Amino acid sequence: MVDPQVGTEEPLKAPLIFISVFLIAACGLIYELVAGTLSSYLLGDSVLQFSTVIGVYLSAMGLGSYLSKFISQGLAQRFVDLELAVAVVGGLSAPLLFLAFAQTHAFRVVLYGLVTVIGTLVGLEIPLLMRILRHQVRFKDLVAQVLTLDYIGALAASLLFPLLLMPKLGLVRTSLVFGLLNAGVGLWTTFLLRSQLSGIVMLRVRCAVVMVLLGLGVMGANRFTLSVEEEIFTDEIVYAKDSPYQRIVLTRGRGSFQLFLNGNLQFSSADEYRYHEALVHPAFAARPKAKRVLVCGGGDGLAVREVLKHKDVQQVVLVDLDPVMTRLAREMPMMRELNGGSLSDPRVKVVNADAMVWILEDRSEAPFDVALVDFPDPNSYAVGKLYTTRFYRSLKRRLATDAVISVQSTSPLMARKSFWCINNTIEAAGFQTRAYHLAVPSFSVWGFVLASPAPLELPRHTLPDLRHLSDESMAAMFAFPRDMERLPTEVNRLDNQVLVHLYAAEWKRWS
Repeated sequence: MVDPQVGTEEPLKAPLIFISVFLIAACGLIYELVAGTLSSYLLGDSVLQFSTVIGVYLSAMGLGSYLSKFISQGLAQRFVDLELAVAVVGGLSAPLLFLAFAQTHAFRVVLYGLVTVIGTLVGLEIPLLMRILRHQVRFKDLVAQVLTLDYIGALAASLLFPLLLMPKLGLVRTSLVFGLLNAGVGLWTTFLLRSQLSGIVMLRVRCAVVMVLLGLGVMGANRFTLSVEEEIFTDEIVYAKDSPYQRIVLTRGRGSFQLFLNGNLQFSSADEYRYHEALVHPAFAARPKAKRVLVCGGGDGLAVREVLKHKDVQQVVLVDLDPVMTRLAREMPMMRELNGGSLSDPRVKVVNADAMVWILEDRSEAPFDVALVDFPDPNSYAVGKLYTTRFYRSLKRRLATDAVISVQSTSPLMARKSFWCINNTIEAAGFQTRAYHLAVPSFSVWGFVLASPAPLELPRHTLPDLRHLSDESMAAMFAFPRDMERLPTEVNRLDNQVLVHLYAAEWKRWS
């Protein structure tokens, strides 16, 4: 007996409908990845953001699957309606989240509300499709084929998102493009299941309207993103780009320009020299006549600029994850002027790689005399691993026995426990340390740790002619006032990453 909901649909069309399963699975996962990535950019702590987004999304999918049992009439019609709803809500999810962050104080409410709605709608899709196909395909084959294509679609989306979609389209355009794809599935379905549908013309018109609106959104995505970011950043945006690893924004105003990565200030051209002089020159004062230098992070080329002021340096190896950042430092005129063209110097070798992986895998035998560790603050586990005993011990094996390293170590005033956790972790990895600090107006008081495998005295050698640092001011940097004095802390290890939790808790007080 033929189910009245199935009608006389030809069995040959079932394989074509299975293509829809693949597409809607890919779309659903993309919306989830967009929400997780965007919340990580804006809120930090990527593990927490992705964990909560995934948990809410999967729970909502379960809710959608449960609710599907209450849909008993016009399954094909409801499926097309559902695709259009997913297209609109999912497609507009990234723009809505950016607006919520810029215009309201309820970003998390909007985030989890959107994730819940999208997850519920996506959870409705597969049960409805399976019921539509149940009389065309044997049940065991139906379940196997639908779930197989569902998982394959999710795999395709998970690979495309970091490798192609993020770097080429960005978050806003990605969500809009996949909204278009969902609306396209709805339109496609009006042809595949036309014998089960009524009012087909109006359905197709609705699909076309949604696709046109989302298409216009795709064309205006860059302009929209910049306009929202102008609400977030106080100065004029002169450059903005999504790389596979981060959102890079340059702003200009009040006689200086600033670099932001994932919304976090990395430097201001007005006072970056204070930070970079403090990062680089105490290490050279403690290890004069260094010839081979390693710089981990610092893709802006500013630390390398300071390194090249030392005439004995013969080679600098810069290891920075993001090729977009190092290319920007080489090619953008304002960046080249600030870093003095340092990354184009013949003594400098740029390696785009994860610093921990590179240190473990690089087979060059020549040890480094000085290493400068200039990573972003440990606001996520991905960065926090670069502040662990594992990283410092691996780095130690690449150093000369009398080498000196300098590590940027966040603020000893704003995040005192985090600062001393970094110092204590470096000591636990087998280094002798000397912590120091200075004022950088853009960042408040900022801290560093000088360390060596050999006994380490306070630097006493004469510095080159610098804008801020002098022999006298360098000596003063190693004296800590009472509110920044050393604290005992747990050591940051790869399997606990206590530093990430300390950092999040301490900086939350100032946000």
